[in-house]
Amino acid sequence: MSLPIPVFDVGNVLIRWDPRYLYRKLIVDEAAREDFLARICPPEWNLEMDRGRPFSEGIAERLALFPEHAELIRAFDERWVETLDGAIEGSVAILDELHANKVPTYAITNFSREKFAIARERFPFLDRFDGIIVSAHERLLKPDLRIYGLLCERYALPPRRCIFIDDNPANVEAARAFGMQGHHFRGAAELRATLKLGGLPLVT
Repeated sequence: MSLPIPVFDVGNVLIRWDPRYLYRKLIVDEAAREDFLARICPPEWNLEMDRGRPFSEGIAERLALFPEHAELIRAFDERWVETLDGAIEGSVAILDELHANKVPTYAITNFSREKFAIARERFPFLDRFDGIIVSAHERLLKPDLRIYGLLCERYALPPRRCIFIDDNPANVEAARAFGMQGHHFRGAAELRATLKLGGLPLVT
């Protein structure tokens, strides 16, 4: 029997990420904070950096539109490390076990070029993958089916053997549409059970 090939997302599967970790320190009022993150530095704007736009350009655009929020906007870049809340230990333990047992592992992540370099320095386990696709490097974002195809082509992986693990259901559904297996990540215990069921060498 061919064992499944785990393909991990990074943000909120292996590393906790949310701009609210930073902006709870900067904007006390919840409604004002949510307005800032929905209107001034919204998710779709951040995704453009994940697509490859330099942070300097993205910040400059927002400063031009909302100069009255200059300090808060600059914080998204200058204090970006505070949008991280550490590793998800249970998931990293799974990755460690797979690595120790010589199980090939891969990753596809939506991540800015500059910030992924920072994350790689802070989280050495990101170097354990046998291959990784970073959206900004490729100018492709999940859930575009081409990003899953790129992983399989670059590393000669049969899609049907890959199990793609992501906290975003849309990304999981896209992986399935491409021909991969999919696991919607809701916690490390459930992921461990799913991978064990597939025959991967993990302890209980």
